[in-house]
Amino acid sequence: MDALTEWVVAAAASPWALPVTALLTVADAFLVVVPSETVVVALGSLAVSEGTPNPFLLVLVAALAAVVGDSLTFLLGSRLGAPLLARVRHARVRAVFAWAGENLQRRAALVILIARYIPFGRVAVNLVAGATGFPYRRYLPLSLLACSAWAVYNVGVGAAFGAWLGDYPVVAVVVSIVVAIAVGLVIDAVRMRREAARGPRVGDTTTGDTTTGG
Repeated sequence: MDALTEWVVAAAASPWALPVTALLTVADAFLVVVPSETVVVALGSLAVSEGTPNPFLLVLVAALAAVVGDSLTFLLGSRLGAPLLARVRHARVRAVFAWAGENLQRRAALVILIARYIPFGRVAVNLVAGATGFPYRRYLPLSLLACSAWAVYNVGVGAAFGAWLGDYPVVAVVVSIVVAIAVGLVIDAVRMRREAARGPRVGDTTTGDTTTGG
């Protein structure tokens, strides 16, 4: 994290800061090792403590890039289809795909909103949505809402700590990143706890017919 923090602090005033953030955010939609949240939160902190980049422009860039990335993942799922999901053997990955498939049918808006804050969760939801024929005309407005809320949240967390620790910009960046990551872990833990409380489900929702109508 030290190297990432130093890079973000050094790059914040660069004209490349927002384009790089956009690329990282698009890639993070299907490559969970890409730290888009940490970069967005860190830049949000520096937007207040250092005065650059523009926080409103940062929100706009992060939100639009997230929508593009999620839509590409949706498209990937629609092209590769349910057989790809059926070939997954890792138990935890299958469980996340099953959770996504079941909940997209019953509460699509909520699951797309929540999944945006869980790195692998959003990949699973977007892949499953595409693979099971979830209508893109329904998906896109929900993705716009989820990605906008995600961008506002991450920039807001960074900005709050940037204002609080304005005299210590590096500390503000580190604290805001830790808080944002912790919130994502808590959301994932709550989801897993609720799923465990329900007990095992009969069948695998990712391999059955989970197509929803428009």
